[in-house]
Amino acid sequence: MFVAFARAFKTPDLRRKLLFTLGVIVLYRAGTHVPVPGVDYRTVQQCIDQTSTDQGLFGLVNLFSGGALLQITIFALGVLPYITASIILQLLTVVIPRLEALKKEGQAGTAKITQYTRYLTVALAVLQGTGLVATARSGALFPNCSVGGRIVPDRSVFTTVTMVVAMTAGTAVVMWLGELITDRGIGNGMSILMFISIAATTPSALWAIKEQGTLADGWFEFGGVILVALALVGLVVFVEQAQRRIPVQYAKRMIGRRAYGGTYTYIPLKLNQAGVIPVIFASSLLYIPSLVAQFSSGNSGWKTWVTSTLSQSDHPIYIAAYSVLIVFFAFFYVAITFNPDEVADNMKQHGGFLPGIRAGRPTAQYLRYVLNRITWPGALYLGFIALIPTIALATTGASQNFPFGGTSILIIVGVGLETVRQIESRLQQHHYEGFLR
Repeated sequence: MFVAFARAFKTPDLRRKLLFTLGVIVLYRAGTHVPVPGVDYRTVQQCIDQTSTDQGLFGLVNLFSGGALLQITIFALGVLPYITASIILQLLTVVIPRLEALKKEGQAGTAKITQYTRYLTVALAVLQGTGLVATARSGALFPNCSVGGRIVPDRSVFTTVTMVVAMTAGTAVVMWLGELITDRGIGNGMSILMFISIAATTPSALWAIKEQGTLADGWFEFGGVILVALALVGLVVFVEQAQRRIPVQYAKRMIGRRAYGGTYTYIPLKLNQAGVIPVIFASSLLYIPSLVAQFSSGNSGWKTWVTSTLSQSDHPIYIAAYSVLIVFFAFFYVAITFNPDEVADNMKQHGGFLPGIRAGRPTAQYLRYVLNRITWPGALYLGFIALIPTIALATTGASQNFPFGGTSILIIVGVGLETVRQIESRLQQHHYEGFLR
């Protein structure tokens, strides 16, 4: 592996791409430490120190921003608005015929959808930035901090607008940096920035577990977390690369005096076809009742029930609801992103068929049957990985922000594998051996 890294840096074009990617990453991490105008930075740090073990409802967003959300910096929203906009556009493609037509137009249509994604990202950044400013002003961002209500000393309209504009501009800069990595660097830019955001918070979370530990001055818990993390990474790598290959045969066709076709290929159906999207959907949906209860006044019965159940990640009702939502969204996302009827029609038009199965409707039914069967273990696997923080909380007493949570591991391993594949393909173009031998 180290030899492959050395060969990668010896290749001129690959070295330039790697160094450019590293430079953009440094700029991104520098921006996560620049506070938004109008925020009392010392008060923010004081609140972070007081509530370092419990980030509450904003833990997921803070994870995707690399810790910039709770520090209220210009990159506080991170890549989350772009991710949300991309998911929304992907879902709307199935519903809106205009977007579906653009998707079928090839590169020109994809560029148009990308432009729509940018506009929606800015709109979501304005909305989320306004919500973050309102939360910080009310003191709900740090509910357990004694000085949480003094984070924004000046509550004038001008200061509020300035803060929202600064965070929206920061989101636009993050989106631009991600596109620069995609065009001139290695890998998908937004995925790389998301990977860096999650990896940046891992060392501090690991050290917090060591500080909270009681056995061997905390080193026993620290070592246990490392061993569990390595086992989970191995499991995720194994499952993410698992796929069901459905063989496809193309009939021979005579065009003039030449015969075309007669080749064999396969349709790769991944075991985890939905990726990390069901976990994000389920987490976001469960955050809504708790967020509403946090901002509501009074002590009504529904607020007490939500606070005692859906706001506690180790509660049985929360665990059951979380698991059911992950399974539901796994099937839902696979159903809207993979259309067996469309795949069967394309195969029929190009003379392809599955051995032993008639082309057309029988092929679509077979693909749907196989997809449903492999989605079940994939959905259960996502539920198991997502509940790792809850298991850690119950067994080790760690904080709810377990450093190797399900979302973190899925994103880190997925982005890492994809980036390594791209580097490996470029190495093989120069007749070098890659990472995965």
